[in-house]
Amino acid sequence: EEAVLAFWKERGIFEKTVAKNKGQTPFVFFEGPPTANAKPALHHLEARAFKDVIPRYKTMQGYYVPRRAGWDTHGLPVELQIEKALGLTSKKDIETYGIAQFNKACKDSVFTYIKDWETFTDRMGYWVDKESAYYTFNASYMESLWSIVGRVHEQGLLYKDYRVLPWCARCGTTLATHELAQEYMDVKDLSVYAKFPIVGFEKAYFLAWTTTPWTLPGNVALAVGADINYVEAKVGDEILVLAKDRLSILPEGYEIIAEHKGSEMVGMKYTPVYTVPTLASENSYKIYTADFVTTTDGTGIVHIAPMYGADDFDVATKHNLPKVHTVGEDGRVLAEIDFLKGRFVKDEEVAVDIIKD
Repeated sequence: EEAVLAFWKERGIFEKTVAKNKGQTPFVFFEGPPTANAKPALHHLEARAFKDVIPRYKTMQGYYVPRRAGWDTHGLPVELQIEKALGLTSKKDIETYGIAQFNKACKDSVFTYIKDWETFTDRMGYWVDKESAYYTFNASYMESLWSIVGRVHEQGLLYKDYRVLPWCARCGTTLATHELAQEYMDVKDLSVYAKFPIVGFEKAYFLAWTTTPWTLPGNVALAVGADINYVEAKVGDEILVLAKDRLSILPEGYEIIAEHKGSEMVGMKYTPVYTVPTLASENSYKIYTADFVTTTDGTGIVHIAPMYGADDFDVATKHNLPKVHTVGEDGRVLAEIDFLKGRFVKDEEVAVDIIKD
């Protein structure tokens, strides 16, 4: 293998394969760039095998195939490395340190392992033009992208909308799924069964379950499955409404006094467990149907907090429900609830206090 690689390098074989088809139909490849602030690993080899074999195949078909390497110099992975090195722990720390200084430190770090990457590229026989590589921190690169976005906007093809994404309260930014996966770990979350009083009935409640008690102040609706069978179960002097398949969660001695489909409950009103005036509307605090409701766990009734779940957000959009944050960008409760306001939602004691309440 090393003899073949040496032969290619001495004779400029890669460059000749590109040049021989010049003038033919182009098939242009810009590498989806890696970040060179960490060493390459096996999964990089697998991805780059595809990046290599497809341009080779198109070359064999007679296409002109220029291939440019690139380096990704943006993103949280780079920033987090520098934060650790500088002993910074928050977005505020970065601003105090100085954004320009911080950016420079990030730029200086992105090529820490570039020699390893270049050796890796050559050793696996990946044909790509490293000499004309592009860098995402170059003003010319960024301005090119803004120019493209500008043209798309001028053609009326951009619109503003909202979606639910993972959020980092420490960094003060949304997270891409691959950024979230970098710190993947199993954690324990406390869950709670909450009773939502049914309007017009004494001591009757919809029973809903959530693994995120801190979202209860943001509740605006409850979702049921249209074709799921629900029961009214008498437990002591209370009536609890839940899916028939989830009766196992109730204490022994309950009595079923009625049974009906979820579709028959649509439009019924309830009282929220916490009062947040900005969430009140003519559509709030009612029962709606949703396809994602199941009976594999919980109660078969899902509490809907639009700002804290993609499915919840879709329900809110469909039924014109209020979309109001009850938690700030710093992860602290905004809602005017005495024992909760200002507390960080992921502190376990917050969940404990909500469950006790």
